[in-house]
Amino acid sequence: MSAKNLDNHNRWRNRQVAFRLSPQEADLLDSFVKISGLTKQDYITQCLLTNSVVVHGNPRVYKALRDSMAAILAELQRIEAGSGLNEELLEVIRFIAKVMDGMKEDSAYGK
Repeated sequence: MSAKNLDNHNRWRNRQVAFRLSPQEADLLDSFVKISGLTKQDYITQCLLTNSVVVHGNPRVYKALRDSMAAILAELQRIEAGSGLNEELLEVIRFIAKVMDGMKEDSAYGK
């Protein structure tokens, strides 16, 4: 028998929610989750209930940001003069910029 899943308020998480995504939407969600450093469940819950996500910097978040930026750089190098840029890549870039802007605001060095 598996252990009970408790949230931060010691409530038992026993309700399930399921929905369908296109492969592109799933990839975008996975990118956002990876960059946030949260579990997929915690990321989706925060998005739905608070309409914002709090990202706490740690080595896993740094690695996800670094890897995402490397993938974006490779994609931008492939694209000639910005033509052919897809909307999913723009969404990932916007999310990374938002996370990094928030990290700058929380940092003593950001000012």
